Amino acid sequence: MMKPRMIYIACTVVGLAAGFLYWQQIGCVTGTCPITSSPLNSSLYGGLMGFVASGLFIKEKKKEKDQAE
Repeated sequence: MMKPRMIYIACTVVGLAAGFLYWQQIGCVTGTCPITSSPLNSSLYGGLMGFVASGLFIKEKKKEKDQAE
């Protein structure tokens, strides 16, 4: 199993790439959209969403104390 740090990094990089591709393929026609009007904003937002979503792939370790109760 991958270490949690590697999962965070991998999901963030995938999110950065997805945000850039979203800007490139769909973007904002008028230029007034706050997130998708520039590639930097779109990529950073995608990276943030990837980082947040990476929590779905990480299992929490249960302490022995919690298991005894």
